[in-house]
Amino acid sequence: MNHPIILSCTLLSAVLLFPLMVLGVDYEKEIKPLLLERCVVCHGSGKQEGDLRLDAGSLILESVVVPGEIEQSELISRVVSLDEDSRMPPEGARLSERQIELLRSWIDDGAIVPKDEVIPRPPSEHWSFQPIRQSAIPKVKDKTWGRNEIDAFVLAKLESEGFSTQPQASQNDLLRRVYLDLIGLPPSIKEQSDFSKSGDLDRVITDLLSRPEYGERWARHWLDVVRYADSNGYERDAEKPFVWRYRDYVINALNNDKPFDRFVLEQLAGDELPDRSVETQIATGFLRLGHWDDEPADPLADRYDQLDDIVSTTGQAFLGLTIGCARCHDHKFEPLSSSDYYSLVAVFNPLERPRKGRTEQTVTVDDTEIYAWREPSAKAPPTHILKRGSPTNLGDRVEPAVPAILVHKQPSFPEPSSTTTQRRLGLAQWMVSDSNPLTARVIVNRVWQQHFGQGLVNTANDFGIMGAPPSDPELLDWLAHWFMHDANWSMKKLHTLILESRTWRMVKSQESMMRYRRLEVEAIRDSMLFVSGQLNRKQFGPAMKPRIPVAVLEANSDKEKIWQASDEREASRRSIYVFIKRGLIVPMFETLDLADTVSSCPQRQITTVATQALSLFNGEFTQRQARYFAAKLRDEVGEDSQKQVQLAWQTALCREPTSIELKQMTEFLENESLEELCRVILNLNEFVYPE
Repeated sequence: MNHPIILSCTLLSAVLLFPLMVLGVDYEKEIKPLLLERCVVCHGSGKQEGDLRLDAGSLILESVVVPGEIEQSELISRVVSLDEDSRMPPEGARLSERQIELLRSWIDDGAIVPKDEVIPRPPSEHWSFQPIRQSAIPKVKDKTWGRNEIDAFVLAKLESEGFSTQPQASQNDLLRRVYLDLIGLPPSIKEQSDFSKSGDLDRVITDLLSRPEYGERWARHWLDVVRYADSNGYERDAEKPFVWRYRDYVINALNNDKPFDRFVLEQLAGDELPDRSVETQIATGFLRLGHWDDEPADPLADRYDQLDDIVSTTGQAFLGLTIGCARCHDHKFEPLSSSDYYSLVAVFNPLERPRKGRTEQTVTVDDTEIYAWREPSAKAPPTHILKRGSPTNLGDRVEPAVPAILVHKQPSFPEPSSTTTQRRLGLAQWMVSDSNPLTARVIVNRVWQQHFGQGLVNTANDFGIMGAPPSDPELLDWLAHWFMHDANWSMKKLHTLILESRTWRMVKSQESMMRYRRLEVEAIRDSMLFVSGQLNRKQFGPAMKPRIPVAVLEANSDKEKIWQASDEREASRRSIYVFIKRGLIVPMFETLDLADTVSSCPQRQITTVATQALSLFNGEFTQRQARYFAAKLRDEVGEDSQKQVQLAWQTALCREPTSIELKQMTEFLENESLEELCRVILNLNEFVYPE
């Protein structure tokens, strides 16, 4: 009889001596994941080196595998080859012995693959690369529920999936929701009273879209996308001179309902337009918003880093494509080549950054100091593909072009003018043309995302193959086509269409399109200033610097000068005017998830951490606004605690307190101060959520 220890040792020896013995290899669980990890980048639907695809079993059997014949299967000979010119994969680590044995065993067992395996479609058939078409408005069973075309698409989908519609939110909830959506402030008590008499939400929407606060609210969403900040980042983190003019340009563009196609043209090529002006050239500040190292270790590499910032942001902001991933090699997961990437670099390569040594300079246009790049010559420098992204390893020369996957024929670029190459104008004109399938889809999705909490495409900066598919592709295409051809690229018409729909007016739930989400930090801060009576509505001009804790400055070598706080009146302006210093974010903003300022931010993160509660409850800003709020209540209703609670509730939460809330809060005031009550209200979930 074998001793257990001897038997265990024998088994262990067998495992050590025969580590490559593999039984019952499963294609789906073991072979396909291996091929996806190591082979499909070069031999998949997006790219087929040597006209070979390995992303489906049937394709493998047609080309490099003979079932049961290991020696006749080229797949094996390539992965075991010692010849560096023929071995696969050609780069990176070789397959391990374990991985090779898996392939051998699978082939030896007959190379069994599922008969119903789906062959991935080629990238050219990807939904977002197809022309935008006007989808037919679907038929619905319930003819009474919808208010416009959006509702027809949503209801048809609900009916087909067996779901019922949600009831409409209450009038109070809808009023507060639409105010916070469009202007980032709650309605005043008078505005609440006026609405309770009319109940006309459509008229409220029209009114809010005409207010200057609308541009201030929605400009912040665009500034997130274009990586706006007031400083350069890196070690010195110097201030960007007059960059605030770009921020003001965006606010004005939205308030004036500048058509989005014109908005795109001006930001990419405002200096190349036939009717260029100071305003259109301020718009090109978009190109210069990225972080900048004023003393780079390698100036040539830094130059291409700056161009990469422009190309990557342009690709994400307007096209929803991660084109920046093709800088060093063809994109691993998208049909975007290095040639595509460097053809876009060629568009921006003529630009020069005005500077004197380590000091940035501005461009003067009609006596105004504008923060923008400039083209010093109408003759463009040559642009080459950089092998592995190295500026000292030049490949083929490329000319301006757009990503090949998006066009059947490359658009023509204008001839150079007397002052510029006109290359950016050519790109911008294609961006907003009917032949580009992405720009309209991307922007209507961004607007939908802000109103509903999530987009029809959840990956707002990625409409590529690796991005999320649209939850309702027909609705997305209908909106994009309508936006271009019926709304003439009007953002305000798009807002109106969405907000007037019954879909937007449903109560929030897991089944509805609406999603619960906390307000952004700017809307929270601005709402606090509003209810406390301290909001300074001054618009435009240089950024202000609110007071921040002294402890935050202690780590800085020049703590006396790095942050000269504005006086309280100036610091009580809306949060869009707060100075965004990349190396020193206002603590309240950082804690409550300000957008990334280095690269394009498609959607704010919403975290829940202890420091947020501490900042909102114990922060000096909240305590100061609570004191002002309390003083305002005393001025308006005196020392009557019930009236104080009622007015506080109406001002901050846009509703009357319930009988239980009124009782609890008046009892609270028997032992605590009115200031403490106001601090509690400013920290309620109901205050920092739209409803």
